[in-house]
Amino acid sequence: MVTNNHVIADADEITVRLSDDTEFPAKLLGTDPKTDVAVLKIDPGNRELPFVKFGDSDKLRVGDWVVAIGNPFGLGGTVTAGIVSARGRDIGQGPYDDFIQTDASINRGNSGGPLFNLDGDVIGINTAIFSQSGGSIGIGFAISSKLSSNVVAQLREFGRTRRGWLGVRIQQVTDEIAESLGLQKARGALVADVTPDGPAKAAGIQAGDVILKFAGQDVSEMRELPRIVAETEVGKTVSVQVWRDGKPLEVDAKLGELEAAEQASLTKEAPAAQEAPKGAEARIESLGLGLATLTPQLRGEYTIGEQVDGVVVTQVDPTGTAGEKGFVPAT
Repeated sequence: MVTNNHVIADADEITVRLSDDTEFPAKLLGTDPKTDVAVLKIDPGNRELPFVKFGDSDKLRVGDWVVAIGNPFGLGGTVTAGIVSARGRDIGQGPYDDFIQTDASINRGNSGGPLFNLDGDVIGINTAIFSQSGGSIGIGFAISSKLSSNVVAQLREFGRTRRGWLGVRIQQVTDEIAESLGLQKARGALVADVTPDGPAKAAGIQAGDVILKFAGQDVSEMRELPRIVAETEVGKTVSVQVWRDGKPLEVDAKLGELEAAEQASLTKEAPAAQEAPKGAEARIESLGLGLATLTPQLRGEYTIGEQVDGVVVTQVDPTGTAGEKGFVPAT
């Protein structure tokens, strides 16, 4: 059984109630807070339960009719209908946002319920609304089946997610950056930093590269890359097309596991505990820019609040692209 992580978060016991009010204790197989998905298991004994299957959310078109089922405000099973208002919405929930927006009424209590297409396939998991009143105003969001089905399969098999990991920090390619690098239009993901000993480093990817394609898939904008990488099999060697020195370049990268990398970072000494007043420095030659990791020492030196993330500009070549665009070193 599939639901939202926020529905069962911090629960001591989980009970599943069917439409005929039959109740079963549920076992939590796994959760994924990054996509807000959780998988439960119940033992119905000799009883055969009907089930529905995931459909292909990529086939949805804006304007297609959809049906949402849930338990709004504790009223019991409720069906609402509407259309697909938009696809691929990023609402700031997490790094892999890929929401279907719908005007089918979704309220508190609908979370974890299915969003059906007219073929009866689940193409989304209802999870959030935008509302100033707390009730539906026709802007609801469902996690796409393309994203959630892969997460569900991993939670069922492993009890956790196993996402691909490239080991880069990226940023948006603006029109100005695209022009400075010789790209015809703003696209791809600009590599701001490369993790030491990570897959990208081993593949020869450098800070200042723009990743245009990953495993044969076009990266039209920055936010697409984390999702594409995460959905790629751990340990798989894939082709990565980068833009460097005014031309495309193909490299091969063997992906690591994101969760293992995150766990390893927790066991290492945090950068804050090390003496690095200037932070780890890197230079992007194509932009004429020197950057440093934002450490507690640099925050104090430049009066940068804890709520601010990013890197510190330490050097600027006056004749370089960054200098021409008005970048100056931190003072």
